[in-house]
Amino acid sequence: MSCDEETRDAVETAARLARTEPVRSLEPLFGELPDDPGQPGVEMRACLLQELALIGARTGRSHLDAYAERLRAWGHPLGRLPDQRLDVEHRFMVRVRGMGPVKTAQQLRSRFPEMPPSVTGAAAARSAVGVPDDTRVRAAARPFTAGGWARTPEVRFFALPEPLDPGDFGMSFLERLPLDCLRGDGSGVACATTVDDVLDELFRATYHGGINGRGQGGAYARLFAWDALYALMGLPVHVPFLEAVRLTADHRWVRFVASTPWFHHDTADLGLAVLDPSRTRVAVLAATDTDVTAPDASARP
Repeated sequence: MSCDEETRDAVETAARLARTEPVRSLEPLFGELPDDPGQPGVEMRACLLQELALIGARTGRSHLDAYAERLRAWGHPLGRLPDQRLDVEHRFMVRVRGMGPVKTAQQLRSRFPEMPPSVTGAAAARSAVGVPDDTRVRAAARPFTAGGWARTPEVRFFALPEPLDPGDFGMSFLERLPLDCLRGDGSGVACATTVDDVLDELFRATYHGGINGRGQGGAYARLFAWDALYALMGLPVHVPFLEAVRLTADHRWVRFVASTPWFHHDTADLGLAVLDPSRTRVAVLAATDTDVTAPDASARP
């Protein structure tokens, strides 16, 4: 059995246990602390801790807390996640009837306030300079590559010589950036959104998986969503999660779609853009889960 298959089994077992078993019956699984991170069952228990955190079942259970501390000491990737579900994660694993993926400009407009056209924004985009950063690209793309979306997302970072007014951070600005996802003559729509919406989209990309993959379970979907959010914000991984949440309020968050060859308005399309607090740095992520021939737009700096 390969390492990937072992991890897959651990993910699926943990998700099933969290759904079907009361936490009091699961607590004995954490009664004995492991001596080796490669010991059988460690990965499943690491995933289970996160599944329980996402349903609010971790609070005040000493065996679980001690096991989580051992994972942190080893540097296990899941070990650094919060022990409890944060308020900003309130949409994780929650399905709302009639609120599926945004596939069209009309759907986007119906759910989010549209950013108005801006001549100033269009002019500012012409002075934007690309900022290569392969590490941030990989982290921001991970929810989609891990989930098996149809095509590798486009992830780009830009710097501006002068601060951009948040009111100018809309489609007029985005469509003049050198983005593959907006290449073509089609019109686009950009709407203001919030960080919980962005984080939830990143979570769902991994949790549900794409047409060329499968869902990765709540534990790793949570990890990849946070890693991607940190990458879009340009935050070092050692920044505490609650501090990162505090900093999100100073960023400007935008969702967009467009009538270009990239966006097919079919299975799932997603465009996200982030303006940092200095108003001089921009991150853009565009992903599609439609498996058709389209312009080459692999994740590149």
